[in-house]
Amino acid sequence: MQLLFSYLWPSRYWGLIGQLTKREVDSRYRHSWLGPLWLVITPLAMLAVLTVVFRYVMGVRWPGLGREETNLGFALRLYAGLVVFQFFTDCVNRAPNLVLSQPQLVKKVVFPLELLAWVNVASGLVGLLVSGALLVLGVAVLQGGLSVALVALPLVWLPLLPLLLGLGWLLSGMGTYVRDVGQVLGPVLSAVMFLTPIFFPVESLPEVARGWMVLNPLAEPITQTRAVLIDGRWPDWGAVAVHMAGCLFVAVLGAAWFAKVRKGFADVV
Repeated sequence: MQLLFSYLWPSRYWGLIGQLTKREVDSRYRHSWLGPLWLVITPLAMLAVLTVVFRYVMGVRWPGLGREETNLGFALRLYAGLVVFQFFTDCVNRAPNLVLSQPQLVKKVVFPLELLAWVNVASGLVGLLVSGALLVLGVAVLQGGLSVALVALPLVWLPLLPLLLGLGWLLSGMGTYVRDVGQVLGPVLSAVMFLTPIFFPVESLPEVARGWMVLNPLAEPITQTRAVLIDGRWPDWGAVAVHMAGCLFVAVLGAAWFAKVRKGFADVV
């Protein structure tokens, strides 16, 4: 139990996590001309493409808003979902190779390999904060101000951290032994994208389908993000608490799995 707690709260290593996160973010953009500007360009480019396709090519309108909906309002509702989904996929896509990409650390008995999942999530969090700032700015322009409910947004996103830590430990543990895990994730994440309420609100689904949406760990944070930021409503605290409990369970499960399989990493890396 103490070992699992050290995974979930590595208080001795916050400084090391910060240093490794900075190095990770710097390494991604070190040799590119635009550098960290890609943190802004990538989500905006995706938003522009999806808005054109759904709004102008397919003529999609956001359910429940009618014809009074503006193009910017439609785009921001899409973007609220994309911000969360992009953070999720950014961390999950890298997870299977966390251990494989650091063979020099695996050979060091004293290095706490469980920190690699923390670094993965922390570096992804940088992109989430940049995209989130753009989202908040867009809502402020659209509505001429921001609702006080905005202060609840960090709490809405908080469950994503244990969720992605747990998935990081699970996938990195499996990916170290089974190299095909990373290949499988591509089509799986593509399917998840269209099964997640990015392009539609959960309320537009038939009643029978809404019950199944609780199994999607991204549905709740996306729905609550739109509620607090765009609609100016306080989140459903009961739903947020249940979601946090489920994400913590994934984190504990992932930590237990990683602790069990890490002993053989040096033999396969």
